[in-house]
Amino acid sequence: MISAAIHGFLLALGLILPLGVQNVFVFNQGAIQKGWVRVLPVVLTASICDTLLISLAVFGVSAVVLGVTWIKSSLLVAGVVFLLYMGYATWRSKPGQKEASAVSFTPRKQIAFAASVSLLNPHAIMDTIGVIGTTSLTYSGTLKLIFMISCILVSWIWFFSLAVAGKLIGTLDQSGKFILLLNKVSAIIMWGTAIFLIFSLK
Repeated sequence: MISAAIHGFLLALGLILPLGVQNVFVFNQGAIQKGWVRVLPVVLTASICDTLLISLAVFGVSAVVLGVTWIKSSLLVAGVVFLLYMGYATWRSKPGQKEASAVSFTPRKQIAFAASVSLLNPHAIMDTIGVIGTTSLTYSGTLKLIFMISCILVSWIWFFSLAVAGKLIGTLDQSGKFILLLNKVSAIIMWGTAIFLIFSLK
């Protein structure tokens, strides 16, 4: 049970770390909004959207491949390839300067933008269905539920922490070195998960 929780936590952490539109938006709103209450709409929306995607991925993918060995194996292989590629791309990526507008949004606009970059983001869909969903195939019953909850917990912790980070160090990291470090750590976690999936194919 503990191993499933740790696996889910590390996998979700590795997937959510890279700097993308969703993370930049949450980070920027945390840095720009004048008070904590004003940044809650974007944090809650991003967290709820991730919860929805992860839940659909785990239960949806499981329902499709239940009892179909070749589909399960194919999805696991695809997950390995995707993780290896994303790890490589993330390792080489550099923080962009124009990924999200540094504008103080109203609560309604925060919700709309956060929902769109979460639910309509191809990378988010691939992360949840292509990686978390297929990785969940290695578990069943209670362990699958623990794995899923652990992944969801990462999203909630991450977005709240990102807003805090935006408030505290948003103006201090002009060189982008902090984001580069996060990307390196994320890539290593992705490669480690790919190795785990390779062994689960045996």
